[in-house]
Amino acid sequence: MNSYTDPAIRITLLPRDTNSQGTIFGGIILSYIDMAGAIEAHRRARAEGFVTVAMREVVFHQPVFVGDLVSFYAETVRTGTTSITVRVIVEAERHGGADERVLVTDAEVVYVAVDKNRKKTKIVQSPRSKVQSQEENSSAS
Repeated sequence: MNSYTDPAIRITLLPRDTNSQGTIFGGIILSYIDMAGAIEAHRRARAEGFVTVAMREVVFHQPVFVGDLVSFYAETVRTGTTSITVRVIVEAERHGGADERVLVTDAEVVYVAVDKNRKKTKIVQSPRSKVQSQEENSSAS
């Protein structure tokens, strides 16, 4: 379904995470989207911390059921002076041996870098991110 190989988060959801319809609460998925995006932000940029300022339209395409193995893949879309935008794609592998993977949702999450006083601060690109950018630029030529 996608070309990602390293999910930011992979988890099996439990009965405690269900709503009255027997599916996983959307809010649980939103929480993991936020965490997966923050993990990506920390991987790609240096800052004391990041705070979430926006989560762009989230549409649930498929439900998640108890026992599904849910993967949250994250990629940096943009890095600005003080903010970073991360796209998170959520997939579920159905429980029960059906070997079925479905797209649950995706979202863009915007984070702002903050210092220890929670004041907006500039982002410094991490060395890992710089190497990846150089590799992407050389393969695009």
